Amino acid sequence: MSRTCRLTAMALLLGLSSACSILPQADPADVYRLPTAAVARQAGQPVSWSLRLNKPIASEVLNSPRIAVVPQGNLISTYKGARWSDPAPALLRNRLLDAFQADGRVQRLSADDANLQADYELAGELQAFQSEYSASGLAVVLRYDARLVQGRTQRILASRRFEVRQPVADKQVPAVVDGFGQATDKLAAQLVDWAVAQGNQYQAKNQ
Repeated sequence: MSRTCRLTAMALLLGLSSACSILPQADPADVYRLPTAAVARQAGQPVSWSLRLNKPIASEVLNSPRIAVVPQGNLISTYKGARWSDPAPALLRNRLLDAFQADGRVQRLSADDANLQADYELAGELQAFQSEYSASGLAVVLRYDARLVQGRTQRILASRRFEVRQPVADKQVPAVVDGFGQATDKLAAQLVDWAVAQGNQYQAKNQ
């Protein structure tokens, strides 16, 4: 290799090294689990049917580990330096599994990751999983359009929109995360009661 070629190669390597050194570094992030309150197991009558819980469909912003916030109007952003342990749809699906297990009435449960067949499926769209600022202050907002679907035919048997607003007094991220936990517990309790009632009602019609 000629002296000119060697000098050119060295210049290219030095240039690449300098370029690599100025690339932005990823900001470290605190990873949060979705908190939950201890729930005593209920003593309701076990149902005869099985249920599969599917991760809800969500927008690109919500289908992410980032913690979403709406600071004003239609602007949606995320908290810097903080993220969830899983994307929001998986967090909600897992919380629903915990809630059904604590409730105890539906004992044959599965999740869509296992792809097991069940009598019914709980699915839907996650429309909101964020904190929002408004004239009344800061609140965590959850909105879920739920559907109970017959597993064999994929026919929609019942549908309902659920919405929970949980006020948050402290604007710091740990307090907001606690607000998400409280709101999700409330949403899960409502969904469990609704799904059990709808499943029992449909089951009774077909006996």
